[in-house]
Amino acid sequence: MPMEITPDRWRATGEYLDTVFGEQDDQLATLMPRAVAAGVPDIAVSPSVGRLLTLLGQLAGAHTIVEVGTLAGYSGIWLARGLAEGGRLITIEPEPAHADFAAAEFIAAGVADRVEIRRGYGLDVLPELVRTMGAGSVGLVFLDAIKTEYPDYLPYATELLRPGGLLVADNALGSGSWWIDAKPGESAERDAADEFNRLVAASDEYEAACVPIREGVTIARKRG
Repeated sequence: MPMEITPDRWRATGEYLDTVFGEQDDQLATLMPRAVAAGVPDIAVSPSVGRLLTLLGQLAGAHTIVEVGTLAGYSGIWLARGLAEGGRLITIEPEPAHADFAAAEFIAAGVADRVEIRRGYGLDVLPELVRTMGAGSVGLVFLDAIKTEYPDYLPYATELLRPGGLLVADNALGSGSWWIDAKPGESAERDAADEFNRLVAASDEYEAACVPIREGVTIARKRG
């Protein structure tokens, strides 16, 4: 019989993954406490997911990465460290105070020369990137913003990605207030994540899977 995943076992698994695979330098390890002290919400990927983001960027050979949802800049630092030489991270953030905090953290982490913060909402900035950068110009797109907008981000991400590029979405299985096993209609965020996952899984444009790490990470490789 399969091992039962209890809440305690799931918590212990996350702690194990962060300990073994999520080694952080002092900059990353102290970033979120500084963010909370500055009034930024205590929301970020785990260290093990951060390490995964760096690895995925390296595996994709990403010269350009687009991140939707900067917040405090924690995941952005991991992404920037996975860029190919001379690469660029474009990270999108609508809240000015969050963008300002992240900008300072990018400087402190030594990646500011590789990072451009676009201030605005994903659904406003993504179409602009498609117009100005063109189709097939991006090696990796990371979604970690407004969950109910994930299905709306998908067409823009798909157009931006080059063949072989990676689409990565955090909170594919849940968040603090919902989990994917909830009944449809109980949570708009749950329903949007489910719709996004099903769209990606059924798309002829992607080969996709979901990694059940932390709150779920959907990873899809654009075909072609």
